Amino acid sequence: MSGWNKEEIPFFSFQSAKRQRIPAWLEHEELSALLSQLDRCFCVMVFLDAATGLRRSEIFALKWGDVDFDNLQIIVQRSIYRNVVGSCKTEASRKPVPMDPILAAELWAWKLDSPYSQPHDWVFASPRTKGRNPYWPGILLSRVIRPAATRAGIQKHLGWHTFRHGFSTMLIANGENEKVVQELMRHSNCRCTLEIYSQARIQAKRDAQHRVIQMIVPCKGATEVQEP
Repeated sequence: MSGWNKEEIPFFSFQSAKRQRIPAWLEHEELSALLSQLDRCFCVMVFLDAATGLRRSEIFALKWGDVDFDNLQIIVQRSIYRNVVGSCKTEASRKPVPMDPILAAELWAWKLDSPYSQPHDWVFASPRTKGRNPYWPGILLSRVIRPAATRAGIQKHLGWHTFRHGFSTMLIANGENEKVVQELMRHSNCRCTLEIYSQARIQAKRDAQHRVIQMIVPCKGATEVQEP
């Protein structure tokens, strides 16, 4: 891609610790409330994550040259962890990510406002480093995202994975095709999508339970069978 110089920095894989809690996810009302509490850059950042399900390492590794506004897609070409740039997690991770026109408009507006808007610049470049590095995700989470959630009245424990987890959950709740969800999440198979990333919404679980109960319990007002 023109204007972009590929970094030749070795990538070290870090094995994450086993999760100690079920990942939180936000209802759409909570997500809207959170976005309303964030400044422009961070609002676009969270909106992008919530609308695409990109991994934290992919969000912060994006450069403007990866955002294809003409074809409404994002090309995920690298990941970043502790400012070490490396390759994507899997082959499936490299598939283009579709970009809704509303999301594209928000990104374009941020590109116009950002002092770092050249193809080789980070989409979320840190002013502290004069654009040489992207923001540090852990610091943003503790100093910006979680305080904004508190102001919005959200009591859930948020992490960057909250938005990816919520994206998958909302897709499933909307009845989207399993294969479509898998492709959007860029998983190698559907099993990973359904077993790990998607939780049934509580109302959906109640509705499902109610339908089973209706099959077991006689309908209200039904004529009782008299014993001979």
